[in-house]
Amino acid sequence: MTGLRRLLRDIEVFQGELPAFDPRTAPEDPAELFTQWLLHALEAGVREPHAMTLSTAGADGNPSARTLILKDVTAQGWQFASDSGGVKGRDLAARPYAALTFYWSPLARQVRVRGPVATESAEMGAADFRARGAGARAESLLGRQSSPLHDPGERDAQVRRSLERLEREPGLVPPGWRLHTVRPQSVEFWQGDPQRKHTRLNYRSEQDGWVRELLWP
Repeated sequence: MTGLRRLLRDIEVFQGELPAFDPRTAPEDPAELFTQWLLHALEAGVREPHAMTLSTAGADGNPSARTLILKDVTAQGWQFASDSGGVKGRDLAARPYAALTFYWSPLARQVRVRGPVATESAEMGAADFRARGAGARAESLLGRQSSPLHDPGERDAQVRRSLERLEREPGLVPPGWRLHTVRPQSVEFWQGDPQRKHTRLNYRSEQDGWVRELLWP
């Protein structure tokens, strides 16, 4: 066994006292349970509990994943934002489906959301962009995400110029900025257990509403 393999096998998981979860008391709407879990994570001191992994696939079917910040949960679904010219935007244009994964390690809790992605109105996208911090807006206005960077100094200089431009034109919004909503077909809640008796509660969207079912660990 290699040193790294041994190290990985020896890392302890599910440390500390974990929260209880009785799926029989779960609400009918997964968004309500998600909000409860998110607030619990925030109260428990979990750092950045609104961070999530967004997984997409392009026209060639190859998957891509990255960590983003959840923008909102509405009656329609879970929202995130991106530039249409980046990898995320191109993937969604080719295949408008996505998966979201939240993992709150101190609580041994995971939430998985899967479904089609709808692009919201330009007005909603613009409002989201203007609510971002100045640094995030300045970088996004460059429109260079995922393109090769040959000199970090060039990046820094362009961001400075972009910040100066925002001071002159605070209402600027890049033309490709979009707000997206994952409209869930399934939402799974996973509660870890030190004895590996994990609880998995899956919400499946049907024509008449949500169907709740337990899954084997």
